[in-house]
Amino acid sequence: MLDDSLFDDPARLVDADSGGLLRLAALSGAQVRAATETATEVGMDDLADGRPRAVVLLARPGVGPGVCRLLTALAGPRCPVPVVVTDTVPAWIGALDVVFAHSDDVGDAVLAESVSTACRRGATVVLAVPPDGPVAAAGAGRAKVLPPRIPVPPALSFAHALAVGLSTFGALDLVRFDADQLADELDKEAERAHPNHETLTNPAKSLAMRLADRAPLLWGLDPVSTAVAVHGAFALGAHAATPCHVADYQQAVAERALHRAAASVGSEADLFADPEDNPGAALRVFLVSARYDAQGEAQERGAVRDLPGADLVSPGESVRDDAVLRSAALAARFDLAAVYLGLAAGTLNGPGWPALAMH
Repeated sequence: MLDDSLFDDPARLVDADSGGLLRLAALSGAQVRAATETATEVGMDDLADGRPRAVVLLARPGVGPGVCRLLTALAGPRCPVPVVVTDTVPAWIGALDVVFAHSDDVGDAVLAESVSTACRRGATVVLAVPPDGPVAAAGAGRAKVLPPRIPVPPALSFAHALAVGLSTFGALDLVRFDADQLADELDKEAERAHPNHETLTNPAKSLAMRLADRAPLLWGLDPVSTAVAVHGAFALGAHAATPCHVADYQQAVAERALHRAAASVGSEADLFADPEDNPGAALRVFLVSARYDAQGEAQERGAVRDLPGADLVSPGESVRDDAVLRSAALAARFDLAAVYLGLAAGTLNGPGWPALAMH
């Protein structure tokens, strides 16, 4: 049972959040600063020595798949180097390739084997992993290991993994980003989502409220936005036990029956509709938009016109038109919203936890 009264009662929120997850979820900016400092210490300049044959992103369980998909989307279709997302290194890996991987599982045997193979074959390997365990040991002395310095639960490590990935892509001149601006923007997003701010003015609380009690369909309006939606679905599953359907918008349109059901639902008018009378009444579409250029704006307008009852989830006009800044801010908002929703629903030791635990 959702206790939405919790959202506007900061004292009860603090009591419910016994693990301090809201505070930890607000440390994305600190994670970025720490990761970029580590990248400077480790030294990434040698990655720019000649263009690699390919960049291989190892998407291991956790925040990794969303980070890898976002990095690929940010590099874009005109990226001069093939970017390959996989869960293990391909058979052709060699000295001309760059490998990036993130994992919070120090005992990930599959990743350890991949790292060992890539290093043995002379590939350049960058690891966003803890400093101990088989994975780090597999790359010892050969891989660039950038461990997290800000202790957060694995499900809240998106910012660290993204910052290490961006540092890698930046050194290869595949994606341009300003680490200080990114950290500052994530700090601003955390401030907007502070527990003391009421739901009406708190974008994370507002998103949590809209995600509750319906089956959310997270439909991204472009590749960058869809990557954010992938992470949003992970965050909601990790913190709020909320299953999501994720797709890019064109794919969602092709799923005709689902799209038709979603199109029949309004945002507020159908809140109390009987799902047996209208199968779409149990659904709520969230158009995820990290819009940062004119093309994105046009896609956003078209989707909103086609689905007037959908909820538009965007960083807002306060975040300037930069793909890295807008996508990272939106990913952080999903993290914070998922924690708020988990506390109110009882999946994170909140008010509903005793009842939930008895089942």
